Amino acid sequence: MPKKLPEYNASSLADIAFMLLIFFLVTTTMDTDSGILKMLPPPVPPDQEIDDDQKIKERNIFIVLINKNDQLLVENKPMDIRDLKQATKEFIQNPGRRDNLPEFKETEVPYFGTMMVSKQIISLQNDRGTSYGMYIQAQDALAAAYSELKNELAMRKFGKIYDDLEVDQQLAIRKIYPNRVSEAEPRNYGGN
Repeated sequence: MPKKLPEYNASSLADIAFMLLIFFLVTTTMDTDSGILKMLPPPVPPDQEIDDDQKIKERNIFIVLINKNDQLLVENKPMDIRDLKQATKEFIQNPGRRDNLPEFKETEVPYFGTMMVSKQIISLQNDRGTSYGMYIQAQDALAAAYSELKNELAMRKFGKIYDDLEVDQQLAIRKIYPNRVSEAEPRNYGGN
């Protein structure tokens, strides 16, 4: 009579595999891309005509271009990304009220009274080949310029940073430094 081999009990193998699966599902984190939070303006009605008051003068537009090689061209001059924030702040503030920088309009602002508010608009345009990293760096530099201006004004007027102000105080500062960044659809600058 041949000798019988002992049977291997594999019934608990499925339980172990199931517990390992649950363990990995519970302990693994899923990376999610949050993107950039932006409030888009409503579409312009097709029958709306633009009158002379709505036309934007060239001096009020700060043009920032990024090509497919991640090179920055600001106001038709090459610029390093590290200099973009400071150049943006100078454009928005126009401290010497130069003729080639934005105009100002007299505006009534709560807490501040009558203020001269810049008519500036930042135009960010990028090539279809621009890397996502460079695009985000440019976005961050522009956002940092606005943030620093708001914080500086908040400290001078209220002795606190912008984020620590009451909502109505923040609204007043946003009226003086509104975020006006226009983004054009990506194009192919300089060829294919």
